[in-house]
Amino acid sequence: MTLPIGVLALQGDFREHAAALARIGVDSLKVRTVLELNAVSGLIIPGGESTVMHKLSVTYGLFEPIRQKIQSGLPVFGTCAGLIMLSDTIIDGIVGQETFGGLDVEVKRNAFGHQTDSFEIDLDFAGIDDGPVHAAFIRAPLITRVGPKARVVAQLPEDGSSHSGGVVGVQQENLLGISFHPEVTGEDRIHRLFAKLALA
Repeated sequence: MTLPIGVLALQGDFREHAAALARIGVDSLKVRTVLELNAVSGLIIPGGESTVMHKLSVTYGLFEPIRQKIQSGLPVFGTCAGLIMLSDTIIDGIVGQETFGGLDVEVKRNAFGHQTDSFEIDLDFAGIDDGPVHAAFIRAPLITRVGPKARVVAQLPEDGSSHSGGVVGVQQENLLGISFHPEVTGEDRIHRLFAKLALA
């Protein structure tokens, strides 16, 4: 029997990710306990607030179990705050903020400014060949360094802006992290890509 894909449901837009999985015909399980974590084939860490996500994962007894699952090879997909939680280094985190880690990258939180600075754009995405993906950036992080273990899968166009050519998506084996929110625009192809990783 194929296990469902888990969606970390402590905070953030986990419902939208569950809906995206439903649209592509994949069963999901909202994860709030270690028992639920142990019952999934992969895990999506949604957008939200990374500092709150860290505190709640500690409170719910999930922080170390998730970190260990990542180290043991569980496929994990992080969007926006989820990317921050997967990153090995945050350059502007608050005092005491920790991440699950796993991705050999450095990120800057809220690199694109406030909620009012949100924008949408079409981007090429490695592994998706039938046209660009539609990406929504909402108080998004930016990947400021990509280590040798990770590879770039999406970046902003070279347009002369302050974030010209900025890296907004990376993959490292079965870990996938992106700065943007495909789940809020109906862009399901990245979820399909992750489902192939998780259900292989």
